[in-house]
Amino acid sequence: MFLADMGAEVIKVEKSGRGDDFRTFGPQKDGMGPPFVWTNRNKKSIALDLTKLEGQEIARELAAKSDVVVENFSAGVMQKFRLDYSSLRDQNPRLIYCAVSAYGRTGPAANRLGFDPVAQAESGFMSLTGSPNGPPTRSGPAIMDMSTAMMASNTILGALMARERIGEGQYVEVSLFDTAVLMSGFHSMLHLMTGSVPSRFGNSSPDSAPMDVFETADGPIYISCANDRSFHRLAKEVLGRPDLAEHPDYAEGKNRIPNKLKLAEILRPIFKTKTRAEWLKLMQPLGVPVGEVRDLQEVFSSPEIIDRDRVSSIPAASGDGHVPNISPPFLFGSTPVADPVAAPMVGQHTAQILAEVLQYDPDQITRLANHDVVHLGN
Repeated sequence: MFLADMGAEVIKVEKSGRGDDFRTFGPQKDGMGPPFVWTNRNKKSIALDLTKLEGQEIARELAAKSDVVVENFSAGVMQKFRLDYSSLRDQNPRLIYCAVSAYGRTGPAANRLGFDPVAQAESGFMSLTGSPNGPPTRSGPAIMDMSTAMMASNTILGALMARERIGEGQYVEVSLFDTAVLMSGFHSMLHLMTGSVPSRFGNSSPDSAPMDVFETADGPIYISCANDRSFHRLAKEVLGRPDLAEHPDYAEGKNRIPNKLKLAEILRPIFKTKTRAEWLKLMQPLGVPVGEVRDLQEVFSSPEIIDRDRVSSIPAASGDGHVPNISPPFLFGSTPVADPVAAPMVGQHTAQILAEVLQYDPDQITRLANHDVVHLGN
């Protein structure tokens, strides 16, 4: 999707008939649930039956004319269809072939299926998430799915840049598990350097204080004092408590961190004396890092969203009504991102792709549809 946002023509190869299983997740409109609509902006859909030799041949012809092939089948599936890198590179030496899998294409787990929460569990990420006194907790959103997709996008862009220099494509690989290990951040490096095993710290931080959720008179805020300077501003200029900034237990981070629970108990009743808006008005001009803890309704009615036009409404692929669209999180000064087009219906572009990309004539397309090799959409 991000490559399509930047102007790439992205052809999504789906199962003939019902299409991508992801279409069925959540309440549906025109056969598409929110997860599918969310991830398939600006893509074209061709529906093929890859169990048929003619369907495989169409996929190979598309790969021969493409810059990039991305696949995330289980191990061995692309070889079975003769759509693996070794089968495609001779006809297209400039091809970038990106394999996305759960555990990589080599090693003892290469044949295992994997899903986001399993990767969170096995990578150690879940051991760092949740209350210190509670069980390991998965993140709410599918953060490993999303970060792996973004990693694949970055890897493809790097391979395209390399192709400009060396003149040929290559095989690249991204895995859910490897990305999940990366997403544990510097906590993994802490373990490797010291041998210690970091534990869950909830909404606080093991290396900064105060950094936590605090209840106000009308809702929670999050404060992130990552250094002495911001804490001193909070204590002296916002709370009117210079004694906290001067107290030997709190004046410096090295002492404030081991005493963070005691400090938090001093701060909690103070924050309940004013509303969120009042505290933000005091803290933000002084550079004290603070924000509201929002639910999604509050997020999408916030000035950060509205004033920057982060959400729009675009015509649904069926032509019946509109669907919401969330703008990509990047801006280009000279080459604007593509105008958003809603996620496609199953096989919506099959006939167009066969005719325009592969130069099939109408009789060929009709014959393929009649033999259920392709699906021409609704």
